[in-house]
Formats: sequence, structure tokens, C-alpha cells
Amino acid sequence: MSEQGQGGGYQQPPPSFPIQGYPQYNHPPSTFPDNSYGAQSILNVPQNSYNSHMINMGTTGTELMPTPQHHQNISSEFQHQLPSTNSLQTNLQNDSNQLTIEISEKIQPEIHYGEVPIYQPRRRYKQQEVELSDGHFSYNCPVPTELTREFPLKEEKEFDEVKYTACTCDPDDFEKEKYTLRQKIYKRHTEIFIVITMYNEDAKLFARTFYGVVKNIYELCKRDKSNTWNEDGWKKVVVCVVSDGFEEINISTKAYLSAIGVFQEGVIKKEVNNKSVTAHIFEYTTQLCLDPDDMKPVGDKVGRTPIQVLFCLKEENTKKINSHRWFFNAFGKILEPNVCILLDAGTKPGKKSIYHLWKAFDTNKSIGGACGEIVAMKGKYGKNILFNPLVAAQNFEYKMSNILDKPLESVFGYITVLPGAFSAYRYKALANQIDPETKEEVGPLASYFLGEKLHDPKSKDQKTKAGLFEANMYLAEDRILCFELISKRNESWLLKYVKSASAETDVPDKIIELIKQRRRWLNGTFFASLYAISHTYNICRSSHSVWRKTLLLIEMFYQTYNVAFSWFALGNLYLMFHIIGNTFNSSVFDILRYIYIALILFQFALAMGNKPGSARRAYIFTTIFFALLMIYTIVATALITYQNFKESQVKLNDLDLNSVNIAFDNISFRLAVISLLSTYGLYFIASFLFFEPYHMFTSFLQYTLLIPFYVNILNVYAFCNIHDVSWGTKGDPKKKVHDEKEKVDVKEGQSATVAVPEDVNEEYERVRKFLLNPETQESLQSIEEDSKQKLGEAQKESNAKFRTYLVTSWIFSNMILIAAITVKLNPNISSNYFVFILCNVAVLATIRFFGSCVYLILRLFTENIFG
Repeated sequence: MSEQGQGGGYQQPPPSFPIQGYPQYNHPPSTFPDNSYGAQSILNVPQNSYNSHMINMGTTGTELMPTPQHHQNISSEFQHQLPSTNSLQTNLQNDSNQLTIEISEKIQPEIHYGEVPIYQPRRRYKQQEVELSDGHFSYNCPVPTELTREFPLKEEKEFDEVKYTACTCDPDDFEKEKYTLRQKIYKRHTEIFIVITMYNEDAKLFARTFYGVVKNIYELCKRDKSNTWNEDGWKKVVVCVVSDGFEEINISTKAYLSAIGVFQEGVIKKEVNNKSVTAHIFEYTTQLCLDPDDMKPVGDKVGRTPIQVLFCLKEENTKKINSHRWFFNAFGKILEPNVCILLDAGTKPGKKSIYHLWKAFDTNKSIGGACGEIVAMKGKYGKNILFNPLVAAQNFEYKMSNILDKPLESVFGYITVLPGAFSAYRYKALANQIDPETKEEVGPLASYFLGEKLHDPKSKDQKTKAGLFEANMYLAEDRILCFELISKRNESWLLKYVKSASAETDVPDKIIELIKQRRRWLNGTFFASLYAISHTYNICRSSHSVWRKTLLLIEMFYQTYNVAFSWFALGNLYLMFHIIGNTFNSSVFDILRYIYIALILFQFALAMGNKPGSARRAYIFTTIFFALLMIYTIVATALITYQNFKESQVKLNDLDLNSVNIAFDNISFRLAVISLLSTYGLYFIASFLFFEPYHMFTSFLQYTLLIPFYVNILNVYAFCNIHDVSWGTKGDPKKKVHDEKEKVDVKEGQSATVAVPEDVNEEYERVRKFLLNPETQESLQSIEEDSKQKLGEAQKESNAKFRTYLVTSWIFSNMILIAAITVKLNPNISSNYFVFILCNVAVLATIRFFGSCVYLILRLFTENIFG
């Protein structure tokens, strides 16, 4: 019993049976503990975790816990192998250029009472002298020997060793501090530089994106008739994975990266020469890709294409925009790529999407940015849109945006937003310039990364201190980047929509998730649009032609009108309900009208006094009731149309010209028909022209019923929480105390003796078995709820004041509109405003439809639509 209470677990030899599709190897079993540092595997749960889990390691169905027979076999051996209790020490040797880290030889066994401790595999380390590069710690660690045995390319350093660099500088100083990357050493030109940004997404989400990228690179290598691409095309593509926070990365994602050879936690150092490490950079060319569904190697599906992977694991959680700063300002300056492609973990690019995006830049040298189609993930057999109205409504929203809005903006040359989940930029177009007046660096990237400083409460630069307007504006920093790109001084860059490129992504399937997502989207979009509109004159300083500047100015006027229309959307929707319902003069409508007003007031109370998660049932209830009111409005509209036909005595079996003329002389009926044709009719026609009509049959009804949800619930919540400019990140990171084995201390010279892992093969097999066991992954994943950063009291008061003024202005302007239209002094004012609204809908729909038709014509000549 006493033996069972000692220690934290026992090292068990890896099984000799094959493991589902992975390369195999045999090695002698390791003795326990033989671990100088007591380091743990990447699969371990933190010791201070409240919930403990037993890791099921194999397919034998038994959990790894010591048995009585096991204790008898190792009891005597264990007594001989227990090391001493000397603490870790770091001493400088006689040679001042080298450093030796002395390690403990014994580990004091701790008495453990209660349940049997969880299995915690121990790591083994050895001392090795490492040559430094320009004073930076960089180490080439051998990958598991069997990882490359069955692959076609081997016996090269990039396939046999993963390069680890402990970076201690800011991303802006990466090049200045003389850090470098393998592609620079190999003198390879980088044509496409892809970044996958992630926070704490699990292995399945990351694998979905990585698998899509690998398939795209495989397609590039198959293009043997291209001047740029051939079987060695993989050498021109670098995949950069940036993870936001060492403590935040998901444990299953770490296991996935370890399984493909990219990541080795044992080599990580947290401090170099008394400087804290800001990013852990791993470089490896992998030939292994795992299927996101079963985590088995995909094998010949992608032809075992080599993939140059650059994995940057940031030490602290410093937001997605900081991840992009590592990508553009640190790695981009070293590689100097032609095209940069941005992806979010969980977004799966289509089979040839990356090629089509690259081709847009290759055929048109004036293209500075491009995006493809974002497709909502529908699930197997489309079950997500068939059984979840929220997903169906978002599917319709995405589809119509890609059919009407994006093509129109592409024709003008300015797409208001290139989605960060799937977009591309010409690296040269993003380069900053020196302002001739202020002598400061300005440009697209400078404006883009200004948002990081605006949201940093620790920033002491007064130039970056901004009010709530700027803070909300940079919630949609990608919109700022797009505007700065097309209005760049003395340049003439355009933005393009590439229909042939598509990417599939998850959309929120729960009402609270959607409310939280749209809060940032709506607020960021509103203020970024105001910024672009107020800086329209910047277009004149660009070198666009007069014709192009005219088109851009027309688009800015169009965007201004849309912003004004959206400001009054709350009042206009109520007026449509009021005018249509009031036609019947029934007591039922009076009751429904008061209910409508009460629900609106209830939304303000919910938005200002509660977090969405605490009022989930209230939001579900109001969403359903608003949908019922929308059904009432649709039925009332249908009855009005029927009555107009009846009053005009139009008979279906015997139509005559006079009766039809009488019908169309009725202005309400005429405009109702125009409205239906301009919206629903044009939606159908445009969808068929793009050969994508399916969403009109599967998602149109759900979207129509949820229109009040979009206007009355999402808009109210967003505006009432305008003071919340959080990015969904953790609070300020706590200063960590590093273990001696995680430090590299160099006094003089260019080498240091450090601890490096020697159990690479054993650790590799552990992560493979972990990935093949979904139950274990789910039990070990603990994703914490995001918390907002604390602001100073003065800033809070200023934000609250700004919100009060804005929300009050919004409410009163819409109330004045409603009062002016519903006043009974002039009985015709309601019908006249009804005419005005329907004409606006018709005009806007016609403009969008015309733009999409022009785009289709231009696409025949500028895009390879057949692959």
C-alpha cells in the first residue's frame, strides 16, 4: 500500500503492435524514472488542475496504472534508481565561453494519499553543447527516426531535423536583431506565404485548415505546364502557423503538430541570457498530414507533398492582430513573398482556391488584395441548414453577399472588407511609406497595426491613446486595411473578388454565440465605415486614373447611403409593420403593436443590464416572438395584394387590359409588386445566373423570418455595448518563474551547454496514440471563458458617456422618424413613406444586380473559371 502511494506514475514500454496507419518503429523499453528534471510530456494535465483525468494510452482497453505484479518487478530496481535530491544549479565553467547546467541526480518521492495518481510520462534529457547564431539560441533537434522512413524525401536537414529558435525580441525588430529563417539560408524564393492564426482551437479544427492547405499545395505541384509551378513548387510556398499564447494553445493541437514533426515541447526555452522569450519558432518540412476526421495519415491523397512549415508559438496571449504582426513584420521581411494568404484555424480552403487567388495577382499587376467566397459549413447532407434556422439564415446571408455585394464592389475596385478568415494581399502593396510632411512611417500596415496599440492599456505613447470611436473602428481592422490600400499615396492598387476561390467555415449555431460575434462585427463595421467615408478625399492623393477615381467616389456615396439606411433600420422595420398592419384597422393589430414596442424596450433592458449568456432564454423567447410578428406582416402583405386584385376585379380565367390597368393604378399594389420583384425576384435571378440557386429554397424562408432578429436584437445589443472594445483575450499575463532547464545563460562566446530531450521517439508515439483516442482528447480539453481587460476608472467613465450619447442619439432619431410618419395630421404621409421605402429597396437591389451582371461578364475574360 505504501508503494502504491509513492511517485507519480511509471514508465511503460511502448506497445509493439502497429498503430493504425502511422509509421512504426521498435526500441528498447525505458527504465523508470531516468529523468533528471522531472519534466513531463506535452499531454499532461497541469498539476494544479482541479479535475484529473486518466489517459487511456492504447487500444488494449486498459488504463495505465501500476499493478501489484508491476510493483514486485520494479521494486528492487526502483530503489537503486532513485536519484538524489540536489536542486538544479547553473555554474559557469573555467572556459567563460561555455556554460554547463548541473542537474539533480535524485528525485524525492512524495507521499500520496487517496486515489491512485494519474499516469504522467516522464521526459528524459541530456546535456549538449549548442552553438549560438549571432547570440541567439537556435537548435536543430532530430525528429523521430520513423517519421521520415517511409517518405520519399529524406536525408536532408529540413526533413530530418526541426529547427527551434527562442526569439527574445519584438516582431518589428526580428530582422534588425539578425534572426533568420531556413528559406533565407537555402536561398529559396517564396511565391506564396500562408498564415494560419489560431488561439485555442482543437486539433480537428486546425487539421481541417491544414489538410485544405496541403491539398492546395499538392495541386500547385501538379501544374507541370506552368512557368511558376512544377513538382518542386512546394519550395515556393511557406505555411506559417501562429498560435496566440503558450498557455492558451489547445493540448490536442500541440499533439497534432508534434505528430507531424513540427513541434517538440522538450526543447523549448523560456529565457535566454536573462531575456524573456517572446516567441518559440519551429521550422520543419513535413511530409505527413493527418485526416481531420480520424487523425490518420492521408497518405497518397496529397501525394506526400513536402510542406515547409513555420510554427510560431507566442509566449503571451497578445491578440490576433499581433499574430499578423509576426507574420508581416517579422517573417515577411525575411522571406519577402509575392502573395500573402490569411487563414483562420477552422477555415478550410477549397481544392484549388489558393491557386485561383494567386492567379488573380499574377494576371493583373494592379491587384493589391483579393478574397474568395466564404461558405457556411452545412454539415452532412446539409443537416445544419435544414434543422437550425440560425445556420440557414447565415448561409443565405453569406450567399447573397457573395452573389450581389462582393461582385458589385469588385467592379468598382474597392471591396470594403477582405475577410481575415480567407483573403490574400500582395506583400509589396502593403509596404509602408514615409510621410513627406510628418516624416513618419505611414501606409496600410502602419494603419492596420495601430489598432494593436489602441487596445493595449499598457501603451504609454500618447499618440496611440484614442477614444471609443477609434477603439471600435479597429475592431474591424481589416476594413481599415482595405481602405488604406486603395487610397495609398501615389499608388493605384485595386481589390478583387475571386469567385473561383472558396473556403468553408463554421458559423455560430447558437443564438448567444451569434450575438457575441455580431457585437464586434456590427460596431467595427459601423465605425470603420464612418472612417472611410470621412477620409474619402484620400482617394484623390492616389495615382488611380480619373475613370477609376470616379468609380471609387460613386462607391463611397453608395456606402454613405447604406450607412444612413442602416442607422434608421430599427425605425423603418417598425414602420413597415405599422403601415401594413394598420391597413386592417383591427384590434389584433393594436395588441401586436404594443407587444412589438414592449419587446423593443425589453431588448434595451437586456442589452444594458445583462450578458447574453445569462439571458439566453429571454433572447430565444424574443427571437421567436419577433419571427411570429414577421409572419403576421408577410400574411398581411399577401392579403393586401389579394384585395387589390379583388377590388380591380381581375379574374384569373378572363384577364382584360382594362382590369390590369386598374390594378396597376393602385399605388400600394403597384409598389408592392415592385418591391417583391426588386428583392425576391432579383435574388432568384442573380442566384440562377451564378448557378447557385439552392439557398433560395433551403435558407430564404429562415432568413426572412429572422430579419427582426438581425435588426431589433443584434443592432440593439451591439449599440448598447459599444463601450465593450474587448478582443476576447485574457487579462494581463502573470510573470512566470522559469525552471532552470528552460533557461539559456550565455556570458561570452557563441555556445552554451543546455538540456535537450533524448526520448523523442517515445514522446512521438505517445502523441500519436493520444490523437487516435477522441475520448481522451475531449476529457483533457479545458477552454476557459474569455474575460475583458480592466480599464482605468477615467476611461470607463469616458466610454460610458460616449455610449450614452450615441445610443440616445440613435433612439431619438428613430423615434422622431416614427412619430413623423405615424402622425395623423396628414393621412397620406404614411403611404408616401411606404412608397419611399419600397423605391429605395428597388433601387438598391437593382444596383447590386447590375453590378453582379457586370462582374460575370468581366469574369469570362479575366478569370479561369474552368480551373
